[in-house]
Amino acid sequence: MIGFDDAIRLFPVDSDVRRAFDALPNELNEHGYDPWGFNPTLARHTYSFGKYIYRYFRPVVRGIENVSAGRVLLVPNHSGQFPYDGMVVGVSCLLDLKPPRIVRAMVERWVPRLPFINELFTRSGAVLGDPINCRNLLEADNAILVFPEGARGCGKTFDNRYQLVDFGRGFMRLALQTQTPIVPVAIIGAEESMPSVSQAKPLANMIGAPYIPIPATLPLLGPLAYVPLPTRFHITFGEPMVFEGEFDDEDEVIQEKVDQVRSRVQKLVDQGLADRETIF
Repeated sequence: MIGFDDAIRLFPVDSDVRRAFDALPNELNEHGYDPWGFNPTLARHTYSFGKYIYRYFRPVVRGIENVSAGRVLLVPNHSGQFPYDGMVVGVSCLLDLKPPRIVRAMVERWVPRLPFINELFTRSGAVLGDPINCRNLLEADNAILVFPEGARGCGKTFDNRYQLVDFGRGFMRLALQTQTPIVPVAIIGAEESMPSVSQAKPLANMIGAPYIPIPATLPLLGPLAYVPLPTRFHITFGEPMVFEGEFDDEDEVIQEKVDQVRSRVQKLVDQGLADRETIF
């Protein structure tokens, strides 16, 4: 029987991805893993697949120079039903940023319960969205991708597209605790890639998922309704935001800072929508 690692290696490594990985500084153990399970040898294959997703959405990337060296928190809006937005941001930071960086995405707590997907994400650099994990990664000067809207943002129905829901406060406490700059990010295009009309909450609760998207083209297209449309993504990395204060301050104080980040992301989203001429 073919093993997990062997299955990943079936996908060929892209030459651009190989060059980017060769330029990465990696502190690995004798088995080729970092302390959080990232394996660059296997990740070359998953990122090569990610490059196909990246090219499918043909992103227009602006402001990526704002992703500086050292520890940084990338904070985008969340959308698209499936994590294509995070995948495109990650591939962009590997291929468009000079020097390249691996972005460590924080994933929801239900993701580790998914067979195959949990190991795939871990080997590719994703990490359970736990405050201790995130703090340790930041103290090791990693770039962290966090979606403060959580699953509520990713699963927005089409009538609520590009309207940010409330941000959690955890990312701000970590930024203050580790003195990490926050880069607000706007992602335009994912909302139209799979317009959803319902989250099918009762069914989602039965299987322990936060939501199950019901595309507008279901049941007309059958399973093909879950194939994303080739919309063009527009990704804008805003100027870094630096905050001062105590990380364990009152919720109200932390919330004021969180609202500033949310407002900045919403402004970037609104500007991106105004500048976009067509969804394709």
